[in-house]
Amino acid sequence: MDRQIQKRFWTRKRIVYLSIGLLVALLILYGLASVSGGSALRLEVERLTISDVTEGPFQEFIPVSGTVTPLKTFYLDAVQGGRVAEVLAEQGAMLKVGDPILRLENMDLRLDIMYREAQLYEQINNLRNTRIAMEQRKLQLKADLLEVDRMINESQRQYAVAVTLREKGLASANEFDRAKEEYDYWTNKRVLTIETQRQDSVLRSQQVEQLEASVERMNANLEFVRKRLEDLVLRAPIAGQLTALSAEVGESKGFGQRLGQIDVLDGFKLQADVDEYYVARINAGQPAMATMAGTTCSLAVSKVYPEITGGKFRVDLVFAGRLPADLRRGQTLQIRLVLGDLDRAVLLPRGGFYNATGGRWVYVVKAGGSEAFKREIELGRQNTEVYEVLKGLKPGDRVITSSYETFSQYEKIILK
Repeated sequence: MDRQIQKRFWTRKRIVYLSIGLLVALLILYGLASVSGGSALRLEVERLTISDVTEGPFQEFIPVSGTVTPLKTFYLDAVQGGRVAEVLAEQGAMLKVGDPILRLENMDLRLDIMYREAQLYEQINNLRNTRIAMEQRKLQLKADLLEVDRMINESQRQYAVAVTLREKGLASANEFDRAKEEYDYWTNKRVLTIETQRQDSVLRSQQVEQLEASVERMNANLEFVRKRLEDLVLRAPIAGQLTALSAEVGESKGFGQRLGQIDVLDGFKLQADVDEYYVARINAGQPAMATMAGTTCSLAVSKVYPEITGGKFRVDLVFAGRLPADLRRGQTLQIRLVLGDLDRAVLLPRGGFYNATGGRWVYVVKAGGSEAFKREIELGRQNTEVYEVLKGLKPGDRVITSSYETFSQYEKIILK
């Protein structure tokens, strides 16, 4: 007898379909949960910083660190190269004008002076010998002229006798001509002697002038070299404190090498490095402020250095009023460098929110303080304390200003 086979309810096909259905349902539930979680998040108020939006005076400034330096500094460079022979002043010493600081030794310079002195003395001897020769030549020419005049007188007498004898027919034509020629010769010789004396005197005078000029130049050059020898002793050009000295006995120093510096301690200034982003906005005369021991000091930019190094440029600032007490060289002060005039604006305190939003939106706390929602805003200028609000917030609004790093993806924050 055939037995009836009972049909099973949980067939393999039904199990597969049911499993697929359950998986789809779970995915749907997970998606709904994700959407619900992404739109709102519960946070404890104690974990957040909530700040009020206000309206008040606003001034744009940037914070920089300034180093106290003397108002006047004179750098000491080697005017002449040489080896350090003696250090005559210690670092930190108070100096007067002309006080010796150190002495250099330069044998090449000393040998050069000796060589130039020898040349000068040789040229002086040449000048003296030329003058002696000139005087001797002058005396010789005078003697020659005296001899010529004597011969002229004698030949003139002989010629006069020859003329008389010729007229009487007692002298031959040959004797007459010889007497005349002798007279003419010495007469012409006198003219030539005088001209020779004149030209020789001119040439000798020019030679003496050239030698005198040469001696004068050599003497000036020698004085210049001797001045270089004096420059081997480094002296204080101004009165002040020797705050730096880089020289040890036996050390070689080249021409122009920095040896030290002297600071004039009758005033101080601040030097600060500013980001190159602000180079077009910093000018001489611009105001600034610094705080020292609880006292605010007024400053003014006195000089803007044009060189940019490492993305920064340097400025000098001077105190506008009385110098603070106990100000020391090398001390560091925090400076507020003012970039704009004081005016009124809607202000939002600075906070960590800016790193996540870039100032494009914030969480604004709803009235009652139980919820906060995203709101788009626009920020303008800033300083170390507040941002200037251009759009999206009004005085009285309350904003979460702490960091949004862990919850910036949520649209709403539920405050507990």
